Amino acid sequence: MAEASITMEVGNDGVALITLSNPPVNALARTMFPALKSKFDEAMRRNDVKAVVLTGEGGRFSGGFDINVFEKIHKTGDVSLLPDVSVEIAVNTMEDAKKPIVAAIEGLALGGGLEMALASHARIAVPKVQLGLPELSLGVIPGFGGTQRLPRLIGLSKAIEMMLLSKTITSEEGEKLGLIDAVVSPNELMKVARKWALDIADRRKPWIRTLHRTDRIGSLAEARLVLKSAREQAKKIAPNTPQHLACIDVIEEGIIHGGYSGVLKEDKVFRELVVTDSAKGLVHVFFSQRLLSKVPNVTDRGLKPRQVKKVAVIGGGLMGSGIATALILSNIHVVLKEINAEYLQKGIKTIEANLRGFVVKGKLTQDKANKALLILKGSLDYSEFKDVDMVIEAVVENVPLKQKIFSEIEKVCPAHCILATNTSTIDLNLVGEKTRSIDRIIGAHFFSPAHVMPLLEIVRTERTSPQVILDLMTVGKIIKKVPVVVGNRTGFAVNRTFFPYAQAAHFLVNLGVDPIRIDRVITNFGLPLGPLQLQDLSGYGVATAVWKEFSAAFPDRVLVSPLIDLMRKNGRDGKNNGRGFYIYEKGSKPKPDPSILPILEESRRIANLMPGGKPISISDQQILEMVLFPVVNEGCRVVEEGIVVRPSDLNVATVLGMSFPSYRGGLLFWGDLVGPKHVYGSLKKWSEQYGDFFKPSKYLEERVAKGIPLSEADSENAASRSRL
Repeated sequence: MAEASITMEVGNDGVALITLSNPPVNALARTMFPALKSKFDEAMRRNDVKAVVLTGEGGRFSGGFDINVFEKIHKTGDVSLLPDVSVEIAVNTMEDAKKPIVAAIEGLALGGGLEMALASHARIAVPKVQLGLPELSLGVIPGFGGTQRLPRLIGLSKAIEMMLLSKTITSEEGEKLGLIDAVVSPNELMKVARKWALDIADRRKPWIRTLHRTDRIGSLAEARLVLKSAREQAKKIAPNTPQHLACIDVIEEGIIHGGYSGVLKEDKVFRELVVTDSAKGLVHVFFSQRLLSKVPNVTDRGLKPRQVKKVAVIGGGLMGSGIATALILSNIHVVLKEINAEYLQKGIKTIEANLRGFVVKGKLTQDKANKALLILKGSLDYSEFKDVDMVIEAVVENVPLKQKIFSEIEKVCPAHCILATNTSTIDLNLVGEKTRSIDRIIGAHFFSPAHVMPLLEIVRTERTSPQVILDLMTVGKIIKKVPVVVGNRTGFAVNRTFFPYAQAAHFLVNLGVDPIRIDRVITNFGLPLGPLQLQDLSGYGVATAVWKEFSAAFPDRVLVSPLIDLMRKNGRDGKNNGRGFYIYEKGSKPKPDPSILPILEESRRIANLMPGGKPISISDQQILEMVLFPVVNEGCRVVEEGIVVRPSDLNVATVLGMSFPSYRGGLLFWGDLVGPKHVYGSLKKWSEQYGDFFKPSKYLEERVAKGIPLSEADSENAASRSRL
């Protein structure tokens, strides 16, 4: 690995070129700041230097502050690891320098990288540079003066939008807004930047210290209106995290009391935010996602991924059409196979509708949508399968049907072809039982809707070849999914972990708790849907089928509830027919249905759980714990059984597959924040009171006894686990 370094070269024109170097994106490591200050100080002292140009090595300016430092702070609690950049370097060394500094920007300038450019006296960029301050997505705020300088350059509304939504813009847009002074071609960049710096030195161009500007802020009354509206937006988009409102407070400080006062407050607030649970959770998810691409015995064997140019998708229903959409959007040719012309037409129409949805939302141009459809082909037989690199089967969950399909495709597909199934429950060994290609059989478990949800569970058996796993991981990344390699056991990782979710909710309903209250507690916590609305959405047929699967696999800890059967007898099937726990009407939000009260009463009577026939008294916090602690417990079993390579994989999978709040760090990380001891103690108490559904897992018990966090990888077992 190349060392982080700062170099300085003085040209005959009197311009000192200071270059940031820390491949691949010139992240600003802690060690670089003293060196950077020293180079600037030298340039200011030297008589042969009239002006300075700051740039980055290798076609990139800087990707921002090195967030490995955040991880160290979270492990040690030592905030003094943060360097003093905001005042010492951005203000004193750069902005108040006695010679002008111009930033020459290529590739990207993000976070602390952009803040270094903002502290310069002008910014020259090449086309298509990415510019942004995405710090809020890591639980903090810009910490090197960005909250003060960005609004002073591009105006308050746009600056707040960029920071609150962690939104990047291009250099072209930056030029229109006033963030970039000129956009020039790459071969002109250095020439223009050097001349610009000399022009400032010779007073031919204005010498602008951004922190002193107020012309783009507007009047105090106007600014207050913008800030008020921003606070309302922040409460909506981030009700459970502190950094959005903190960012607005810091911006306001600078508007009322001046830029320097804003910089001081920003630095103080940044240091407070870096140790919050939100920052810990978001940073954990960030690093955990990077680890996913390391799979022992797969990615460490020197294998090269094979190219997958053409994929056959069998089944054009909701999942099959979603998978096909994701593939064609990434320029992979697709053959969609169905059993008759009517179903095939329906599948193609669904794909067209999926693409139209992206166009309407502005996420795709019409031209790209049209091009994607050109590489989609429909088929009613296997004639197009002779040159496919992969098949993804996405038919109904029926074992004999899947076995028949796999024995047929084995005969017609080329020998290198990957044979994948999108099953969410069925044992892969069973699917491939009638083939001789068990080493090529793999699970490609997408989450619905497949063209939108980012998670792809890659399910391997003991005999799936490492090459096939690597190939599917690569395809997953190409189609912009996040692949998580998991073991072949009922429910795989995410669905298995969450199987107690609805059961715990039913248990509470049968103890007399209002189902709508349960959902509200869970959505207030940060999940998009409560367990009962989620059952409404997937339909009660699915709920019954899933319950049967898990009852067969884990009979020792399945709760029996009469509630779904009673709902079905009452003619309800959730969103499918507009009636469930909620009423679903087109064009309006789901509304709680008061007419389910007699059904709830009947369920409670049959379940006979209410002490003395009376509803229990329970707080919102207890509801939250009673629903989610069994899920944490099941997650512990998933890790213990080696279904995932490491605990952090499950944290990412729960965030991307179930929309568990990323600012809570994923399921097990949240268990660590709450305290494994508290999770264990609560489950133990409930298991004694209510039975084995709540019985703490061995993994949880051992981790508590040894004082090891649930999310910490167990290095001893990693090698044996990776075989799964």
